[in-house]
Amino acid sequence: MRISHKRKVQLKLQKQTPVFAELATKKAPNVETVKSASVAKAVETKKEVKVAPAKATSAVSLTPKQQQVLDIVVKNAEGLNPKGIGLEAGQEDAKAASWATGALKKLTEEGLVERIQLAGNKVLYKAL
Repeated sequence: MRISHKRKVQLKLQKQTPVFAELATKKAPNVETVKSASVAKAVETKKEVKVAPAKATSAVSLTPKQQQVLDIVVKNAEGLNPKGIGLEAGQEDAKAASWATGALKKLTEEGLVERIQLAGNKVLYKAL
């Protein structure tokens, strides 16, 4: 069973590599235009994300856990770390941070919560 899975994966990789090689040879002379286009797209997406949070609450469907984490973050305007969020949700001290991390990742991707990196590995999350 494992060998057949490995063969399938290798076949998929072999199918993809010629496509990437063709794209690289075609795009190689115009590397500067590709970079500028990708930067322009990144700027456009950032603008969309800044506008989207007001609309995102109605358009994004959240799980009950994500909704609970969002409510806790909104209550604490000064920001909270993942462990604090988990403890406030009623989780045990040992698993509080890991419980909240998955929901926080989804909320930051959707633009509902802002991730603030402090010194070292300390992180705070604030609602937008």
